[in-house]
Amino acid sequence: MRIVDVNEFYAPAGGGVRTYIDRKMSILSEMGHELIVVAPGRADAVEERPGGGRIHYVKAPVLPFDANYGLFWDAAPITGLLDAIDPDVVECCSPWRPAWIVGDWQGRAVKSFFMHNDNVAAYPQRWFESVASPGRIEDAFAWYSRYMGRFLAKYDTVLTNGPALQKRLGARGVRIDAAMPLGIERQYFSPAFRDPALRRALLAQCDLPEDSLLLLGLGRHHPEKRWPMVIDAVERAGARIPVGMVQIGIGGDSKRMEKRIAGSPHIRLFRPVYDRERLARIMASCDALIHGSEAEPFGLVASEAMASGLPLIVPDTGGCAEVADPRSSERYTARSAESCAAAITRLYARDRPMLRRAAEVAATKVRSDREHAAELITYYEALVAAKRASARVA
Repeated sequence: MRIVDVNEFYAPAGGGVRTYIDRKMSILSEMGHELIVVAPGRADAVEERPGGGRIHYVKAPVLPFDANYGLFWDAAPITGLLDAIDPDVVECCSPWRPAWIVGDWQGRAVKSFFMHNDNVAAYPQRWFESVASPGRIEDAFAWYSRYMGRFLAKYDTVLTNGPALQKRLGARGVRIDAAMPLGIERQYFSPAFRDPALRRALLAQCDLPEDSLLLLGLGRHHPEKRWPMVIDAVERAGARIPVGMVQIGIGGDSKRMEKRIAGSPHIRLFRPVYDRERLARIMASCDALIHGSEAEPFGLVASEAMASGLPLIVPDTGGCAEVADPRSSERYTARSAESCAAAITRLYARDRPMLRRAAEVAATKVRSDREHAAELITYYEALVAAKRASARVA
């Protein structure tokens, strides 16, 4: 099967989308399928991948506030590539210009719109939360759901990357045909990588003794991640129990983050760790992952932490809540530092050996990226067969 992904969010220096697509391209090649990405670039170019698959960069203007990414506008270069490649399936995930370009293309392929995020939760819900209730904000932005409905009608199927997004969008009346939960590279994460010496060293950097609770915060410094709320919660809990946090990340809010924790004795910021083995050791050596974003569509970082044998402290809505195992996790009311602090305190009070065993059992159940790819291919094969059968009858 040949799949083309018209992806406005793919960039050489990109983050999660690039990682997901590169890994998916490799897995599909091993399965005997081909994934070709059409992405915006500074110039027209083709990048062949040694393991199979390729990237077609189409010259496009850069995103005004992030030059790492581009914006598709002209349809002809994209539809010309689709005509030439003649895929079995064409995917799209951008709700802007690409959604219409792919939706209006008249090729024989199955057209699949793959939802990877919730723009209403990520932006308006956060921008206006101090002046309106979530329900009022939802009502005010109902036009966006109606807008999506117009281009989604042009697609053969509409997918999400997990049940959280399926529930959230479905509740707004957005058409969703199936959820295809993502997976992680399981081989990189394991409780076996736990290093007591590393844990002691991290606690020492937080100026805490060995019997303290060591939390890990992992993610970019962006308002959507709600790190200030998490920091407030850790400091509140710290008034009652010995707890510290190491936060690994970088982003537009890094300066504000540094200013926020200045003088905090038990919270430390670290630059991103790109070495997978080193990150896996750090992750497995902490006591729990703490996460603040209720807008997270799937929760890959939560899945990686679970595969490392970590308990979770996560909001009660969103992708992280969906993947969290209740026997080894604590949930709190989203956006509430007070509720989050109470969840930290509850986790600290639990029986450590029992909690560790529950977390290690949960680690064995984390979905892999290969399982995701296999389920997606099976789903697409059925759609392709049905569409071709229908074309023969017509």
